[in-house]
Amino acid sequence: MITDVTGVLLAGGKSRRMGEDKRFMLVGQRTLLERSCAVLSELFEQVYVVIAQDSPVLQAEVPVVRDLIPHCGSLGGLYTGLQRAKTQHIFLAACDMPFLNPDVIRYMVRLKDQADIVISRWETRLQPTHAVYGRGCLPVIEEMMNLQNKKIHSMIDHPALRVRLIAESEIREIDRDGRSMFNINTPSDLEQARSVHDPGAGLGS
Repeated sequence: MITDVTGVLLAGGKSRRMGEDKRFMLVGQRTLLERSCAVLSELFEQVYVVIAQDSPVLQAEVPVVRDLIPHCGSLGGLYTGLQRAKTQHIFLAACDMPFLNPDVIRYMVRLKDQADIVISRWETRLQPTHAVYGRGCLPVIEEMMNLQNKKIHSMIDHPALRVRLIAESEIREIDRDGRSMFNINTPSDLEQARSVHDPGAGLGS
């Protein structure tokens, strides 16, 4: 059990591209929210789910908190997670990633003291909602919000922050096919997740 990092799950509830609330969609026998909560609860002593201020009340097996600052998307969820956490670091994940891999997360967490942000790149794309963030990010987030910059990717190039970029090759050593990086945005993504779901692969049923 990891005690010096808090698990933070983004579950805002907007799901604009999907057309309905992704959190309650089934992959296997569990919803996306249940799957993500289960993995984070297995790994971290403290876990929070962050939802939007205007999201309906959400029941989960871990504490649920609302965004401290509304309408800031993933950046606002990150800010809320860092403010709520009692630890110096958090692991941020999105609840639309159905195949979170505990070994990948442990690997990233072990690198936390090397940088303010530990983030992976998969197929040329950064994965800011599958990353480790330190409390040193808070002044940068506040600066970005004051400038109306809500793009979480912008943090990676900020001169005040140290970034440890995990290459795709590093992820493949643990998760060969990169399933842990897969996220669901559209109905076709959901069907793909359901088609590759394998209860025997250690991901739960």
